[in-house]
Amino acid sequence: MRRKNGVASNALKGAVAGAVATWVLDLVTTHMYQREGGQEREREDRARAGRSAYESAAERLGQLLGRELSKEERRRLGVVIHWLLGIGAGVAYAVHGRNVPAFRRAGGGGFGTAFWAAVDEGMGARGLAGHLAYGVAAEQTLRVLDAVA
Repeated sequence: MRRKNGVASNALKGAVAGAVATWVLDLVTTHMYQREGGQEREREDRARAGRSAYESAAERLGQLLGRELSKEERRRLGVVIHWLLGIGAGVAYAVHGRNVPAFRRAGGGGFGTAFWAAVDEGMGARGLAGHLAYGVAAEQTLRVLDAVA
């Protein structure tokens, strides 16, 4: 049962749910990536220039700020961007998205699908699977938090 809470309470729950869901997304996509065939992985790695989507975003941010990032700075900032996006999406879902019936379908899978469509940069089936897992994990975490807080 979803409790009616204030925006701040729902935002905090959403931050927790977004962090849990980001962790689940990473588990799913890493598992799938490690099991891809060699040629498929090489092709994808070439297309991404050996960088994650988040490292590419970090590089673009560095360019906007007029600064060239080292490989390590790009990697670290990419991780920060990834987690902030995941946590932020959890907050947005908890505060606003749970009021959209289509997002709550399939135990949060509707939200995961919408999130995938908004942010995926060509990871295809792996990205969709990861974001579906994200949506379900976010919704289920919120349900648990609603029950206890």
